[in-house]
Parts: sequence; structure tokens; C-alpha cells
Amino acid sequence: MKSKALGEATWILGFFAAGWLISLALLPILSFLFAALLLFTVYFFRDPERVAPEGENIAVSPADGVVTTIDEVEESEFLNKKVRRIGIFLSVLDVHINRAPLTGEVTHSEPKPGKFLDARDPESSFLNQSRTWVFSGPVATVMVKQITGAIARRICPWAVVGDKVERGERFGMIRFGSRTEMFFTLEAEVLVKVGDKVRGGETPVAKF
Repeated sequence: MKSKALGEATWILGFFAAGWLISLALLPILSFLFAALLLFTVYFFRDPERVAPEGENIAVSPADGVVTTIDEVEESEFLNKKVRRIGIFLSVLDVHINRAPLTGEVTHSEPKPGKFLDARDPESSFLNQSRTWVFSGPVATVMVKQITGAIARRICPWAVVGDKVERGERFGMIRFGSRTEMFFTLEAEVLVKVGDKVRGGETPVAKF
């Protein structure tokens, strides 16, 4: 799937560009602020290419960020059983593109209304606005949850149910600091630990 990241920033870029031009004419010192905001927006919506590791039974991280949680939970939204959960916190400096953890088909995609707690708060997983995805492939079925934060207020879905995706392929993004969680069977081997820095579409996180 072709990147749509900058398309999500069109109005933001336009606003800061207009502010820069106007301030340049009326209040030049203020133009430095708009220039900085414009450059940061371009940086935030960057979308680097990633190369998935070899091995069909490897699932990759769905997001860039830091692993903050590895635990077992009763997942009652879709998988309906006890599963392993890996939580990843994305700061405003991380790439915010989400990528498919494995090759397969998008079999579920559903938004959920909620609050906008700090994404580092464990309660954000249950209370915040989110969107749940399920990727079903020949190797395994994996669920991914995009969770908004105190600053991140918009989830941008790019894929739809029925889409075939390759491991590491882009399926959406979250605008500004947020949290992404991945759920999978307890039998899988976890390849990361809390505190690890991961890269979406590239870092192996589980082996089936």
C-alpha cells in the first residue's frame, strides 16, 4: 500500500505555511515559530521504507516506539481467550505509521469511542478511543489495537476488511503521541522485552 502519511497532514501543512507567509510580512520574528512548526510536521509525518526480516513464522512490530508492556490478558473483543499482549508507546518523535505484523488478510477493523488519557497510562488501553484490527494468515491470527493519547486525537485507517496485506505493509497511522498493542497466542515465543526500542515492519516481536 502506497504511503498516505503526508496526505493526512495536508491541512496542517497548509495552516502553518499560511501562518509563515503572513507572519513573514507582518511580524517576521513570529515566522521562525511557524517555520519550526512546519518543519516538525514534515518530520512527524515521515514514512521511511522498512525491510521485514526473513522467516514466514516471524511477526514484526506493528509500530515504532518503546515496549512498555508484555503480559497475559483475557481478550474479549474478538479473540475471546487468554492471549499475550505487547504494548508499545509512541512518542511524538517516533514514526507513527502502523504496519501489518504478518502476511494475510484484514478480517476485522472496528473503531471504538472513548477518552483521551495519556497513552502511557495502562488504563488508556481500555478507556481511550481506539481501533481494533485483526490480521489472519497461514501462520497465525494477530490482533492489533491503535490507541489514541492525550495529544493524539485521530486514528487514520488506510486498509479495509478483505484487503490482502504483506508483512510490514502500511495499514494506517495515529496522529501524534499514542499507543499500539499487539495480541497473539500464548504459544508464540516473545522476541522482545520491556524497554526495547522497536521499529514498525522491521523488528521481530514474536515467533510462531
